[in-house]
Amino acid sequence: MPGDDLIRLRIALTAFFALDGFIFAGWVVRIPAIKAQTGASASALGLALLGVSAGAVITMTLTGRLCRRFGSHPVTVVCGVLLSLSVALPPLTHAAPALGAVLLVFGAAYGGINVAFNSAAVDLVAALRRPIMPSFHGAFSLGGMVGAGLGGLVAGSLSPTRHLFGLTVIGLLVTAVAGRALLRLDPPAPAPAPADRIPREGLAPHRLDSRTRTLVIVFGLIALCTAYGEGALADWGALHLEQDLDAHPGVAAAGYSCFALAMTIGRLSGTTLLERLGRTRTVVAGGGTAAVGMLLGALAPSVWAALLGFAITGLGLANIFPVAVERAGALAGPSGVATASTLGYGGMLLGPPAIGFMADWFSLPAALTSVAVLAAVAAVIGFGTRRATAN
Repeated sequence: MPGDDLIRLRIALTAFFALDGFIFAGWVVRIPAIKAQTGASASALGLALLGVSAGAVITMTLTGRLCRRFGSHPVTVVCGVLLSLSVALPPLTHAAPALGAVLLVFGAAYGGINVAFNSAAVDLVAALRRPIMPSFHGAFSLGGMVGAGLGGLVAGSLSPTRHLFGLTVIGLLVTAVAGRALLRLDPPAPAPAPADRIPREGLAPHRLDSRTRTLVIVFGLIALCTAYGEGALADWGALHLEQDLDAHPGVAAAGYSCFALAMTIGRLSGTTLLERLGRTRTVVAGGGTAAVGMLLGALAPSVWAALLGFAITGLGLANIFPVAVERAGALAGPSGVATASTLGYGGMLLGPPAIGFMADWFSLPAALTSVAVLAAVAAVIGFGTRRATAN
């Protein structure tokens, strides 16, 4: 594939990553309004929100098979359309069961597009032979920040129906433009690898041996350790600052923003970091940094020290998930991406309830140290798989 086509492909995939984060964040900020509209209790809303998770997890495995059969580019475009359309459905519901049903559809589209565009990105990484995966995930994080910020601005003036319908229009327009470019471009063939690295690079074999399957699961576990922390901080970070450190609600709300902003910066600079340090050192250093940062964030006696800890945690975790997914995809193609993504998403789901149980048993600060423990585990696993990553 000519160099110009590779550039166009990278731009198109970046647009889809950013769109995914933008739409998902736009939906999240309207959850309180949807809760009021449906009259759902906290427990009923929690069950309805499981629709997103269930739809995503179920679809991720299926999408890997669809990508092998039809190609990751068409599947990305189709899922982009479904994601854009389905985000407009929640405001049309007036009861928790109906909300759960439409969120199942939304979650299916969300899970599907994540596997599809990550699979396409893995192909591009192999062709360019540059570790650009973090830049795509940085686009997702940046899109999420824009979506959340815009949602906060319009929440007081636009109803959820109009807001989320606006997201549908934007999503369909972006999908039409970026999807047209994506469908015109075939997945690139991987660049020739040096002789001493042929066994570890290139196209994934059609039939995987037990060692490869095990490695894919191991990389998925690394993704899980990272996503656990992201989910935990999203749901419990502000409460820790307000409840344990007596922070003002506005300052407490900034806790996750510090984490998300640091993660975005870390991912946007991730390619440079990977080129200098390599995958193994990036994972090990990132896990160690996140562990130190989260210990500070969880145990610091002051709000500002905790905010600093959240930011350091975001920087540390930023590039671990992209590296894990890219390695799983390089080993096993779309199936590897699906496995790593499913495990990673499972970690994001596991984090909030696990923190809640541990907070009841011990305390919230003690519970949040589990994020540091899993970050350290990711670093140890990353070091243990250093031969499989080739650098």
